[in-house]
Amino acid sequence: MGTWDRKVKVALLSIISNTTLITLKVIAGILSGSVSIISEAIHSGMDLVASIIAFFSVRSSSQPADREHPYGHGKIESISGMAEGLLIFVAAGLIIKEAIEKIYAPTEIEQAAVAIAVMLGAAIVNILVSRKLYQVAREEDSMALEADALHLKTDVYTSAGVALGLLLIKLTGITILDPIVAILVALLIIKEAWELCKAAFDNLLDVKLSDEEEAQISEIIRKQGGKIKDFHKLKTRKSGNVKHIDFHIIVDPDMTAMEVHDIVGALKKAMWEEMGNTRVNIHIDPYIKAESE
Repeated sequence: MGTWDRKVKVALLSIISNTTLITLKVIAGILSGSVSIISEAIHSGMDLVASIIAFFSVRSSSQPADREHPYGHGKIESISGMAEGLLIFVAAGLIIKEAIEKIYAPTEIEQAAVAIAVMLGAAIVNILVSRKLYQVAREEDSMALEADALHLKTDVYTSAGVALGLLLIKLTGITILDPIVAILVALLIIKEAWELCKAAFDNLLDVKLSDEEEAQISEIIRKQGGKIKDFHKLKTRKSGNVKHIDFHIIVDPDMTAMEVHDIVGALKKAMWEEMGNTRVNIHIDPYIKAESE
């Protein structure tokens, strides 16, 4: 299965699971009258929108570079991540609004056993789907799928939290625990949204690769031995799953064009093999000996 097919199919899996869970949570919320379950249905609704965005973004970002987009379409995944983060903020706001209203007008929780079962079932489903999304996101270096996985991972914690809250209400009869749990769910969602938006924004601003990745680049260059006298002006950034790497190397001015060409080719091959999907641009500078040498 190709990269494109794999990413699209796992994004479609997320859409199907979210649609199913929304339906179950809405039914459970109506039967029980629980605002925390309704808040979870809203959260899953935003997750569904996010999954749809991720689905279309991975389809578009995998398209090859063209005349109008010579660096490819990878930034679409960063835009998708930003959109998903903003949607999570909206979901959190709606949950808090509903919960505050329920604090002043609490309602009795009915069909608690059914509601708890639905929440635990939702947590299990999201564990399985988010693990699959994370696996493909790591292997294909996809921000859109990673963002979608983060949505579902948070949904695991919030669904389990709601189930625990409903269980405590059933044991203690304190109904105000329901909106309090809903607010705690919203706070977790806000934290998720902030982390997601920051990561997407960094990519849109062409933040450099991590210190570890830049150290790896330096090590790859040094492995070429005496063929390269030195290197400088290292610049890195990321677009989608492509790492863009630019730097200057200093070589012996007596080298032939073919020898220099082979060095550049060896560097690009090593970068790809050790770092994955890379696009490397190398500028050649001649080595100028000092008079004392």
